[in-house]
Amino acid sequence: MRPERDEGTGGDGLLVPMAWMYTEYIADELLRTGDLMEPTTLEFRAGRDALALTIFLSDDEPVAGALPEARVNELRLLTAYGAAWRQWVCERLDDAARRYEPGDPDLALARAAWRWLEETELLAADLDAIGPPPWEPPGRGADGADGVDGVEPEDGEENQVWTPAWQLGLPLGHLAVHLC
Repeated sequence: MRPERDEGTGGDGLLVPMAWMYTEYIADELLRTGDLMEPTTLEFRAGRDALALTIFLSDDEPVAGALPEARVNELRLLTAYGAAWRQWVCERLDDAARRYEPGDPDLALARAAWRWLEETELLAADLDAIGPPPWEPPGRGADGADGVDGVEPEDGEENQVWTPAWQLGLPLGHLAVHLC
């Protein structure tokens, strides 16, 4: 879906980023329907932006109404844990820069969403603290010390780390797709 021109402004008109706005709407609806997170939280925004980027950068055009089963399966694969989503996004954005016209508003909004997802860090539970990664012996952190960064949490205290927003948003988007 390419941007449309608003003929009421005269001259060349104003480019309206319809493709990005529509994919963002689809992502927002999937997350709201899944009722996984309050819509006013940064985590919700991270999920919406990650899912919107995935939809926008995938080959197929967004479709009105319910997503077809093939599209849902594609979104599940693209957002799955362990998938090289970050690399996929960077490659697709580079490819889109060659396909879109300079100054395209859809691509500008997609790039802004990606910049926010990459540069914003959110405080989240440290999932690595639940158990050691399979390549490390039990009781040792990545730095070789016990606990996270050599510090054991107080009893009842949860380990937390600063995490790029996309690392929280991607699993949230994945769950929303599963629930649709």
